[in-house]
Amino acid sequence: MTDTTQAHGPLVVEGKLADNERLKGESNFLRGTIAQDLQDPVTGGFTADNFQLIRFHGMYQQDDRDIRAERTKQKLEPLHNVMLRARMPGGIIKPEQWLAIDKFAAEKTMYGSIRLTTRQTFQFHGVLKPNIKLMHQTLNSIGIDSIATAGDVNRNVLCTTNPVESELHQEAYDWAKKISEHLLPKTRAYAEIWLDGEKLEGAHGENTEEPILGSHYLPRKFKTTVVIPPQNDVDVHANDLNFVAIAENGKLVGFNVLVGGGLAMTHGDKSTYPRKADDFGFVPLAKTLEVAAAVVTTQRDWGNRVNRKNAKTKYTLDRVGTEVFKAEVEKRAGIMFEASRPYEFTGRGDRIGWVDGIDGKHHLALFIENGRILDYPGKPLKTGVAEIAKIHQGDFRMTANQNLIIAGVATEDKAQIEAIAKAHGLMDNSVSNQRKNSMACVAFPTCPLAMAEAERYLPGLVNDVESILAQHGVSDERIILRVTGCPNGCGRAMLAEIGLVGKGPGKYNMHLGGNIAGTRVPKMYKENLSEQDILTEIDALVARWVAERNANEAFGDFVIRTGIIAEVKVSKRDFYD
Repeated sequence: MTDTTQAHGPLVVEGKLADNERLKGESNFLRGTIAQDLQDPVTGGFTADNFQLIRFHGMYQQDDRDIRAERTKQKLEPLHNVMLRARMPGGIIKPEQWLAIDKFAAEKTMYGSIRLTTRQTFQFHGVLKPNIKLMHQTLNSIGIDSIATAGDVNRNVLCTTNPVESELHQEAYDWAKKISEHLLPKTRAYAEIWLDGEKLEGAHGENTEEPILGSHYLPRKFKTTVVIPPQNDVDVHANDLNFVAIAENGKLVGFNVLVGGGLAMTHGDKSTYPRKADDFGFVPLAKTLEVAAAVVTTQRDWGNRVNRKNAKTKYTLDRVGTEVFKAEVEKRAGIMFEASRPYEFTGRGDRIGWVDGIDGKHHLALFIENGRILDYPGKPLKTGVAEIAKIHQGDFRMTANQNLIIAGVATEDKAQIEAIAKAHGLMDNSVSNQRKNSMACVAFPTCPLAMAEAERYLPGLVNDVESILAQHGVSDERIILRVTGCPNGCGRAMLAEIGLVGKGPGKYNMHLGGNIAGTRVPKMYKENLSEQDILTEIDALVARWVAERNANEAFGDFVIRTGIIAEVKVSKRDFYD
C-alpha cells in the first residue's frame, strides 16, 4: 500500500469533492451543452454548468453592473455578455493581427475597447451572445485562440518583454510558446463548438485524452512564466510555476525553477494567503518540458479537490512540504535539480519610451493607463495604435504591466511612428514616475467578483498621490501602488509597496511592505479604509519616509526597517500575525 501521508500532511485531501469536480468530470472533455446553449434565444447568458465551462474556452460571463438594478426594475435579466481573454504566449502580436482585433472591438463589442491585461494578453469586454462564435472564428482566422486562458488549467504563459537583448528574448519566448502548447488541453471541444470542427494548428485539438491535465483537469487555475533577470516584469511570485532564464555568454543554457507562488486570498479566511514561490533549483533546457509537466501533474494529483479556496499549488506545497513536492517532481521528470544558478531581480517596470536593441532595431514602449486602449477626448489611443499597425514592420508586445511595446522599428521608420504616437496621445512626457508604477484590475462595471472600484478609481488616486509626493518635495519618486477590486489578486496588489484590496463600495484594506524587485509580500496595515482615509495614511507615511529614510531607500524597504509594518518572511506564519 502506498503511504499517502507525510509529516506535513496527507498527499491527497479526503472528503466530499467540490462541485466543480463533478461538472468537469461530466463535461465530456469541456463540451458540456455549450453548443445548445449558444442557440438558445431566451437568455443572453449560459446556464447551469456551461456558465463555468465556457471559462475553459477563455471566456467569463459578465453583465454591466452599472445598469443591473435598473434592468431588474424593468423585469429584465441582467445584460449578459462575455469577456474573452486571448491566448498570447509571451504577449507578442503582429500588426495585421492587431488591426483585426481593433476592428472586431469597434464593431462587435459593447465598449469598443481593447484591454491589455496583467496576463500579457488582450481582452474583449462586452461581447453579446450572437457575436460570440464570430469572435472565435475571427480570432482563428488570424492565428489566435482563447483556449485555456481561464478555468482549471495552465493559463497564458508569460515571458519577460525584453526587446533589447533580442537573441536571448527570442529563445525565452520560444520556450514560453513550447510550454504553452505542451500544457494545453488536448480535447477538440474548442474546435467543435466555435470553429465547426475545423482543425487547429499546434498540439491541441487532436483527441479526447488528457495525458497531462487528466479527465478532471487541475484542482484550480495554474499560472506559468518565463522570466529573464534582472527584470521581474512578470512578477514570478504571483505564479505557480516560473522558469528563470540563466544565460551564459548571451545564450540560454537552462532555467532555475520556482514553484508555488500565488496572491489570491479570501477576506476573513486565514487559511488563505498570498505566498512567494520556492526555488527548486536549476534544470538544463532539454528537461524544461518534462519538468513543466511533472509540476503540473503533481499538482493535478495532490492538489485539494475538496476545498477550492485551498486548491492552488501554494497550498499543496505548504500541506505536503516543499521537499516532498520537489522530490515527486524529480521522480516524474526523471531528473535531479541542480543547485540554483545566481541571478538577481532589480525591477519590474517597463522602460517607457525608446530603447535601442543590440540588433540595431528600436523599440518604443507606450504607457497605457490601466491597459485600456480606447479613443478618449483629445487622446484617440485606439486609433493611434491602429495607425501605427498599418505601417509597422516589426511586432507589438503586450507587457504584464498593461503597456504596449512597438518592437523592431527600423531607423528609417522611427520618426514616423513617433509622430503618430505623439499625435494620438500615446507618448506623453508629462506622465509621472508614480503613474507609470501604478496598476489596477478591471473591477466595476464588468467583473462579477468586484467589491470596490479599481480601474475607474486608480487615475484619480494617482493624481492625489502625485500631489502628496509634490507637497513633500519628492515629485520624481515613485511608490509601487496597486489596486484590486477584490482579494483575488488580478492586479497583483500583494506584491506592491502599497497594495489596496477592495472590501466594499469605497472601502479598501491597505497593505504595506512590498519591494521594488517584487520578491516580498506586503502585510495588512489598516483595514476597511475610505478613500479619504487612504490619502490621510499615505500623506503621513510619505512625510515620515522623506524625513527619516536612508539614502535612496525605497518606500517599501523604509516601512519595514522603521517598524511601521512587520516583514512577511513566511506567508503562512507571518501574513496575519
